[in-house]
Amino acid sequence: MKRDLDPSSLREAFGHVPSAVAALCTLVDGAPQGIVASTFTVGVSLDPPLVMFAVQNSSRTWPLVRAGGRIGVSVLAASQRDVCRQIASKSAERFAGVDITTTGPGAVFLNDAGLWLDCSVESEVPAGDHSVVLLRVHGTSVRDNSGDPLVFQGSEFRSLEQPSYV
Repeated sequence: MKRDLDPSSLREAFGHVPSAVAALCTLVDGAPQGIVASTFTVGVSLDPPLVMFAVQNSSRTWPLVRAGGRIGVSVLAASQRDVCRQIASKSAERFAGVDITTTGPGAVFLNDAGLWLDCSVESEVPAGDHSVVLLRVHGTSVRDNSGDPLVFQGSEFRSLEQPSYV
């Protein structure tokens, strides 16, 4: 058992577990704002319907997204690696050239994502240098032709590809 719990050792250990990658986006003053979460988890609860992710306390974008009210969660497809990096960047042009769909309440979805979840913040729980955010799901849309999902594992974006013999 390794007892070294410094951040780089923990990041390496935690990196052995793959997780879904999701863009969480909303409209703020008519413009899309969003963050990318590589800690996204579905199935937290079915009644009420809840999903969750963790966000760094130092995030400057999360307070904007939270304040938007409705949050569009787009669970990303493997083909969206570049879009993922673009939205996660510090650039002011995070959504330039990105095909999106918006809803009346202000949720923003990425068009080629595998799953859309229309959500609002249920609660936030302090968790060290992060907060765990529970989101209540108000609606879903499965995007059938999106391809393999994008996952984060080993500090890299990966896809879950079907073996050639299937």
